[in-house]
Amino acid sequence: MKIGIVSGSVWATRKAACLQGQTFLVVKVGDEQMVAADQVGAGTGDHVLLITGTVASRYCMDAPVDAAVVAILDPEGKYERP
Repeated sequence: MKIGIVSGSVWATRKAACLQGQTFLVVKVGDEQMVAADQVGAGTGDHVLLITGTVASRYCMDAPVDAAVVAILDPEGKYERP
């Protein structure tokens, strides 16, 4: 799992059928940016918890995704900010 900050979203005019209904967010994790399928309704500026790899794909009903946002974190909570 990784902690990141949502920096924007990605819009697709066409998607594969298995990705219909998915919202994609750009998430900054350290110096890296990645696109993640949003499962919780996160927005720009939110601190989020990401899962990656096979776990993300299974969480998103076997859609071909490499990362998924699964939680919005409390920015005042006790964790190390990215």
